[in-house]
Order: sequence, then structure tokens, then C-alpha cells
Amino acid sequence: MAVDAVRIVEDEVRALVRRRIAAGNFRGEPGELRALVDGAVLDYDLRSLDGSLPGLGDRDAAVRTVVAAVSGFGPLQRYFDDPDVEEIWINEPGKVFVARHGVAELTTTILDEDTVAELVERMLASTGRRVDLSSPFVDASLPDGSRVHVVIPDVTRRHWAVNVRRFVARARRLEDLVELGSLTAPAARFLAAAVASGLNLLVSGATQAGKTTLLNCLLSAVPAHQRVITCEEVFELQPSARDVVAMQCRQPNLEGRGEIPLRRLVKEALRMRPDRLVVGEVRQEESLDLLIALNSGLPGAATVHANSAADAVAKMCTLPLLAGENVTSGFVVPAVAASLDLVVHAELDGGGRRRVREVLAVTGRSEGGVVETAEVFTTREGALVRATGWPPHRDRFARAGFDLTALLAEAR
Repeated sequence: MAVDAVRIVEDEVRALVRRRIAAGNFRGEPGELRALVDGAVLDYDLRSLDGSLPGLGDRDAAVRTVVAAVSGFGPLQRYFDDPDVEEIWINEPGKVFVARHGVAELTTTILDEDTVAELVERMLASTGRRVDLSSPFVDASLPDGSRVHVVIPDVTRRHWAVNVRRFVARARRLEDLVELGSLTAPAARFLAAAVASGLNLLVSGATQAGKTTLLNCLLSAVPAHQRVITCEEVFELQPSARDVVAMQCRQPNLEGRGEIPLRRLVKEALRMRPDRLVVGEVRQEESLDLLIALNSGLPGAATVHANSAADAVAKMCTLPLLAGENVTSGFVVPAVAASLDLVVHAELDGGGRRRVREVLAVTGRSEGGVVETAEVFTTREGALVRATGWPPHRDRFARAGFDLTALLAEAR
């Protein structure tokens, strides 16, 4: 397939699309564009027979390339179309990486600076967000649910850095995680019962450990009649409940106004009659608002970056201190002990396998500035097994119709 020939066809298709849009007879539907490209490729192929134009070669490949260039993400579109690609990132135009099943690989795709900028502009076109010298970072959600993050110079040394984290939905329920080997069946039944009983859960783990997928699967156990309100920096969660309101943060405008931070979303969510409050990820002072909400009896869940479940509890004891000097450990530590019930820690091992490593119970007590915890499930010899700890709120399990003793007995 001749690159010059494809570029000529691409330019002709773009000009044709612009004319049709101006005439008001182009709706932008995928089938309409495909038919337009098919016609343009056929027309070009016929015109090139006399040797006045470079030949196309593989006509079907040319059609796919032009469609991707005009309506998709050009040289990156094949990675968006690959169901095994979980993440795409560009360190510099000549270094495009992808991750499949948790393993990173350098691709053969070579871009240039203008193409990278054009791709970013196309990604952000439908999001209402921007990246420029005054706002050199951007975080946005693409129409297919992927999350794009961009950093530009002079924050980066020379090149634009682009990360696209795709939501590859291999699991939507806890049973799916069991089939994938990420969770044992007894642990899945216990966690489903804990969610249905209204316990507050914190999902922890490192980057790419599968926290969002795990939280989505946990939310599938929320009773169907309950109303779920989600708050995120950008949309990633896809809860399966029928009564869901999803909210995301907003960047400031060019005048520096109109920003809506995550902390504001948490406060607004409380005015929306939630039965469950879900925060995609706590990183800063919004953790204080989440703790206050959970401490008022509202069931909820969130994720946090941490190296272990114990580290996640410790982090939740320090993040709320960012909310102001009047917030002290004397208030936060007992609030964490009273608000959190279970911490589910996920990890990504060296082979790219995501799995739940431990389930830690928060007993509700604290002493000497330390929150008391107990292991419910732990990993021994590579397997998730029942430990000796018990979760709090046995009465909630009973009210929801679960025999906690039997649930944990079968885990042994």
C-alpha cells in the first residue's frame, strides 16, 4: 500500500466531507463515511491506472486506513480496535507503547510531532477540555470510555506525553473475576454479601492493578432498588445498577473560573438522595468529605493507591489532613475506624495477572493513633485463603439475609 497514494485519498475524502457538511447532507454516521471512502478509493484506483498517480496496492487496507484517519485516531486506531490492548502511551513520536494483559511492548508505529498534536486535538474534541501553555495537563474521558491523560512541554522535557487507558471490560461481576482467576469463589460470595449488607469498602492497589474493574464488579452486588451516585475526576466507573447518576470534575475555563473539584462533587452528591456514594479515587482532601458521609450512615465505596491494605488504611488517616489545619489526627483516625469496614487490595504480578491479594477488616476501634484491623482473607503460597479475622457489623449481614458464620466457614 503506497503511503503517498493513501494520503492523497485521505485529503480528497476530507475535502468531500467538508463540502457535504457545508451543504447540509452529511450526518457523520459510520456507514455513510465508509461508503464515501469506498467510492473515493475506487475512483482514485481507476484514475491511477494510466500511471499519472501512485498506485494504492491493497484497496481494502487503504479503505481501513483512510476511515481510521478521518473518523478515528489514525495510526493509533488499530490499537483502539484491538480488544487485548489495555493501554496506549506515547513518550515521543518515535516511541509508541501498548500494554496487553499487563505487559508493556514497544510498537512499530512511528509518528511525528504534528500527528501527535492532531491526535490529541481529535481526542479532546468531544470532551470540552483543553491542553495549552496555561493548562499543560489534561485528563478526559473518550466516548468509548477510555481515559486520556496528556502533558505538554515545558512540563515535559521536549515531547508531548500521552496516555490512553482503555476500559477493557473482561469482568463486570464478581463471578467474572472468579472465572479469570483473580478471586476465589468463597471470597467472591463473602464480598458480594458485604456489599449487599451495606458495608463500606475501600479498594486499594497500585496503578494498573485493576482497582476500577474490581470496584465495578463489587458494585454489581448493590441491591437493584438502591440509588447509586458516583463521583470521579473523569468517567471510568460503569456500575450496573438501574438507578445511577454519574458525575465528573470540570476544568477551569480560560478565565480560570468554573472549576468543579472532586470535593464539590462529593458534597453535591449528598443532596441527591443517594443510597450508595461511590468515589472513583480519593487522592486529596475529598477523603475528609467521604469519611464524613460514610460516618453519617451512608454506605459507600472508593479506591485509593496503596502498596497494601494496611497502607491504604494508614493513607486514609493522613489524606484528610490536607483539608486544613483545623483537621487533626485526633478526629481523623477515629473517623476512619468508624467509617471503613473492609479494604480489598488488588495487585498486578510480574506476569501481568491481576488478582485480589487480601481482604482486611476494620474493626471499628483505634488506639494510640492506630486503626485496629484484622485479616479476613490473605495470600499464602500464591493462593487467597481464609485468615482468622472477622468483619464488623454482623448484624447487617443478618438483616440482609446472610449467615456470616457459614459464609466464612466455607472459605476454609
